[in-house]
Formats: sequence, C-alpha cells, structure tokens
Amino acid sequence: MEKTEEKLTNESVAIEKENGSVPSKNNETTEINEEKPRMLKDLDGDKMHVLVLFFLYVLQGIPLGLKASIPLILTNRDVPYKEQATYSISSYPFSMKILWAPIVDSLFIARFGRRKSWLVPVQYLIGIVMLISSQYVTRLIGDSDDPEETLAPDVASLTAMFFLLNFLAATQDVAVDGWALTMLKPKNVGYDSTCNSVGQTTGWCLGYILYTTLEGYGLVTLSQFLLFWGIVFLITTTGITIFKKERNRHAGAPESSEEASTEPDLGMIETYKILWKIIRHPLIPVTALFLLTFGFGFSAAEEITKLKLIEKGVPKEKIAMLAIPMIPVKIGFTLFITRFT
Repeated sequence: MEKTEEKLTNESVAIEKENGSVPSKNNETTEINEEKPRMLKDLDGDKMHVLVLFFLYVLQGIPLGLKASIPLILTNRDVPYKEQATYSISSYPFSMKILWAPIVDSLFIARFGRRKSWLVPVQYLIGIVMLISSQYVTRLIGDSDDPEETLAPDVASLTAMFFLLNFLAATQDVAVDGWALTMLKPKNVGYDSTCNSVGQTTGWCLGYILYTTLEGYGLVTLSQFLLFWGIVFLITTTGITIFKKERNRHAGAPESSEEASTEPDLGMIETYKILWKIIRHPLIPVTALFLLTFGFGFSAAEEITKLKLIEKGVPKEKIAMLAIPMIPVKIGFTLFITRFT
C-alpha cells in the first residue's frame, strides 16, 4: 500500500515538473539567468565596444570642462562680464555641428575606416592643440613668471583657442556617434546615447571640477593640465589607430554572410539634401525654438551666480564642488531611462 502511494506521489511530481508547477533544476537555472541585469545581458559581445565608446566620450568631455573653468579664472582677474560674453562664442561649435556633419559622414577613406578617417586625425589635432596651448595659456590668462610684470587676460585669444578645441571635439562627437552604429549590434545601438551622456559628463567633471579643485589647492596649473591631456590624447589615439578595427558597412565594402550592409553609401550632396528634408519637417522649427530658448530661465542661475560668488571671495574649488550633487542624479537618471528605451 505504502509503495503504491509513494509511486503515485512520484508520478504526480513528475507530471507537475513537466507542466512547470514544480521548479526543476533547469527552471532554477533559468530564473537565475533571468535575474541577471537586462543591460549586461543585452551587451553580451558588445561590452568592450561600450567601454571604447565610453572612453571616447570621456575624452570629448575634457575640452568642454576646461572651457567651463575659464570664466572663473577671468572673474578672478576682474575681467568685465561684457568681455566674458565674448568668450561664450567658444561653445558655439556643438550647436553648429549639424552644418558639417554630412561632410564627416560622406567623405572618408574606405580602407582606413569610415569613422576612423575623421576620428583619428581630429583626436591627434586636439592633442597637438593642447600641447601648443600649454606653452602659451599661462600668459593668455594673465599670469606671468615675473612677479613685477602685469598682464591682462587675452580674452580674444582664449576664445579662439577654446573655439578650435570645441570645434574639433564636436567633429569627434559626429564621428563617434556614427561609429556606434556599426560598432554595436543593432539591438544595442540605443546604448550609445547612454555612453554619450555618462562619458561626456565624466570628462566634463575631469576638465572642470578636477582641474579647478587641483588648481585651487596649488597642485596643478592650466598649462600642466593641458600638457597632460594633450599627451593622453596622442597616446590613446595611437592605440585606437593600431588596435581598434572598424567594420565597414557602406555599399562599397564587401558584405559578410553574417551581417549585411546597414549604412547607405550617400555622397555629400545627397546627405545635405536629406538634411534639408529633415529641417523642413513641420516639427523641427518647434523643436529648434524650444532648444534655443529653454535655457533662458536658468542661465543666470547657472552661470552668473558662480561669477558673483567669485566676486564675493568664494574660492574656485568650492564653487566647482557645487556641481557635484547633480552629477550622480544625471548619470543615475540616464541609466534608469536606458532600461525603458
């Protein structure tokens, strides 16, 4: 009797396992795998590519952070706001990169790589400009090795220098955004925006917060900071040139059996025609108007407040620290949104 009951019990358990009512070892393993973060699962095979993109965006953020630190230095040297308004021209390239983005996208050396044809020379130029600027920037900001010599900051030259750095960084941004389309698997292309936001923010922190803090404590000068990052740009760009290969997916490149061409091989004229069609879309003027005006409400709070604090004697390194609380919020919110996009 007992054997019969035990046999019936075993048979019912086996039936329940088949129906999924009782967890089996295979089901437990599946559940464990499903608990693995979605992002890591999605990035299988693309983790190294994401790290490369993240690093490139970090480099892109360095000039942006350095540019943001200059107004604090100018205010310390009693440069009037009118001249500092002229310096704001140096930030224009990121707003105007759409004008030359089609050129970056359509003109390239196929054997070298569609994106590397622009990325490598541009990053070398950023490094070279930083190295050259490091030799002159001390006098441009009004400092001198001779304590008896009084120099006024050369705002026009500083504007030209950082305009060039931001122009090159904006061009690098166009190339990296395009490279992400072929570097990442199609299902993971959306993670490029995450790399962009987090990486550029990290680079901005290094160029603005880290530099301002170290300079405030007398540990580094702007010249030394530019020299260091100029060398970093040259070394890392050389490494990318040698070790990072690019998948050419334009029409002229041979297609493998595993992946088909995903990028149209458009000329420069055709690319500008497509851009013009996009601009003529009814929603674009509305979006452009919003983007051009949304900063009016808080520009004074973000920019002028820092300069007023400098005037009242607040150290630059303390002002730079004010930006820290919002950084984890921005990065964390970006990662959170990524889960639903």
